[in-house]
Amino acid sequence: MAGRIRIRHWKRWLTLGAVVVALAVVGGPFIYIHVVEGKAPAPLTLGSPSASSSSDSPGATGSVVAAGSTDGAWKVTSDSVVGYRVKEVLFGQSHVAVGRTGSITGSITVSGTAISGGSFTVDMTTVTSDQSRRDEQFNGRIMDTAAYPTATFTVTQQIDFRTIPAAEVQRTLRVNGNLTLHGVTKAVAFTVTARYTGSEIQVAGSIPIAFVDWNIPNPRFGPVSTEDHGVLEFSLHFVHA
Repeated sequence: MAGRIRIRHWKRWLTLGAVVVALAVVGGPFIYIHVVEGKAPAPLTLGSPSASSSSDSPGATGSVVAAGSTDGAWKVTSDSVVGYRVKEVLFGQSHVAVGRTGSITGSITVSGTAISGGSFTVDMTTVTSDQSRRDEQFNGRIMDTAAYPTATFTVTQQIDFRTIPAAEVQRTLRVNGNLTLHGVTKAVAFTVTARYTGSEIQVAGSIPIAFVDWNIPNPRFGPVSTEDHGVLEFSLHFVHA
């Protein structure tokens, strides 16, 4: 009888131990991701328009920009941001990893009612997230920033915006260009949202990135797995050079 009681006693402890382990495996990552690490930053956008803003539609208000006043080179300002957004999974708990940098150089050229060209360079060694371990993986095994310290983008087709927009009016534009990541250059096409404030040109958007297309190794490390694709997002500000 005493032996049976001891067996039942150990079975209860083993069951309790299994429950504790399960809670630790599931609950630990949940607390870490949703409480300690917190919510990922929102996607990059143009931000909220000013009080004088309007939509790009018939009857839209806003000061009209004189033709030719926007012609010439427009350089990237220090307010610009480029980064990545990738979905991670830790023991079944989903989280979005975000890394960003403001180390961007480049310019666009405006000619009449079109952007006739543009090129940009991003210092990939300066991209950081909220986790140093993730950044170590990014700079090392994943993006190998020692070998490929920069990413570049070059506009390959003229971007026609038909008419000079009124100040603060937003436009959606199609962009074609060559993107170089991890030493691989590929043609990409995507849409951006653009706005002219009267003193700045602001552009925001994102480019889907399938890692295999740029020979980027699977970002998985340790217990963290990721999807096989992510997003390159950007919010760029330009002033007349």
